[in-house]
Amino acid sequence: MPSMIDQIRASKLPSNMMQFAARGALQVPAAENIEILVYLALHNKVFGELARMTLARWDEKACLAVASDPKTPREVLTYFIAHDNLRPKLLPALLENPSIAEGDLTKLAVSALRETTEAMLKSERVRSLRGVLQTLKTNPYVKKEEVEEIDRRLKPQLAAAAVSLSGAAPSAEPVAATAVDTPEGAGAAPAPTETTPVRSSEGPGSEADDEEASAYLDEHASEIAAEGEKPFQPIGIVELLGADYFPVTQEETVPVAAPKAEAATPTAKLQTAAVPKKPQAQGEPRRENTLQKINRLDVKGRIQLALKGNKEERSILIRDGTKVVALAVLDAPKLSDGEVEKIASQKNVLEAVLRQIPLKRRFMKNYVVIRNLVFNPRTPLDLSLGLMKNLLVQDLKNLSGNKEVSETIRKLALKMYKQKMEDSKKK
Repeated sequence: MPSMIDQIRASKLPSNMMQFAARGALQVPAAENIEILVYLALHNKVFGELARMTLARWDEKACLAVASDPKTPREVLTYFIAHDNLRPKLLPALLENPSIAEGDLTKLAVSALRETTEAMLKSERVRSLRGVLQTLKTNPYVKKEEVEEIDRRLKPQLAAAAVSLSGAAPSAEPVAATAVDTPEGAGAAPAPTETTPVRSSEGPGSEADDEEASAYLDEHASEIAAEGEKPFQPIGIVELLGADYFPVTQEETVPVAAPKAEAATPTAKLQTAAVPKKPQAQGEPRRENTLQKINRLDVKGRIQLALKGNKEERSILIRDGTKVVALAVLDAPKLSDGEVEKIASQKNVLEAVLRQIPLKRRFMKNYVVIRNLVFNPRTPLDLSLGLMKNLLVQDLKNLSGNKEVSETIRKLALKMYKQKMEDSKKK
């Protein structure tokens, strides 16, 4: 007789049984229940959201047994190691499980938060995987001393790889150590290059601001080097500022009155003509808007501006597609609570920015920030689920009817709202 998971894959179960399956209510072993839930979460459009919500609350002990078992189906392990589904207590077991592909660990290393990078650096398996370590070096949450430790660990591995390569192809040119076995998409760190520092007019600030910027640059030196000369690539900036914000052409249309001889005729109208703009005098300072100024800065320059600049500059740089720049805005000494409230509700910022906000204790003291994060459809599901318990009753009710957020969030919000209302009646 086919197993329950096989019947589900073949779509042989009736709708009511599929609903039971998505709630984890089938009378099968815990490991099979989890496999069924993962399959539904990934492949079933009708019951996928319910299955994801069930998995997010599934018994941790049962999940740990599955995460540490090398015989667990790869699809299940890949689901649990994915950034959006990761549960911190399962991470050590997942990292040591040999059935987790190195590519999945590399993908995790790219976007891992501080708690995850710490666990990865403690893992014996991760410390033996050259490609994963190379990627971890570019993660903004890895500290400077940890990068140095990774370099010390990589040095003999890279040297051995270089010797192996040279032995296989004696006539080939020597292979650069930093380019050996770098995972696709991570990129090898380029050779250090001198970067022209931003002038004081680019980011006015006090000596304390300068020290803050210098400390940030030192702490994130490796990922800045990895980004190289990456230009400013904003997320949704045109929609934010409008096309009129961008520079005009060298010719502009101005109204010109019709000649006096024709002014008396009934058909005389105001005409327009293209008149060249007056050439700029030599030595006269060129006026530029904030976006133009940001466009000509390199990664280091944009980081300094994010830390020392004004409110308008921060509002643009928070949308920088370069993660290390966007995250620098959240470390700006002059960043106000009002700005953080707006950032928490924005849909055109990197996911890493939304994940970083709850890690700042100052921000989490602001209820509006918490509410905006949960109501933001771009906020990762696991983050929203963790913050929902802090919402007031009325906000839970509003969230349950918010069509922009996922169905999982809406259903859980409704359930929490009803529960709180019942609790208040009992009192």
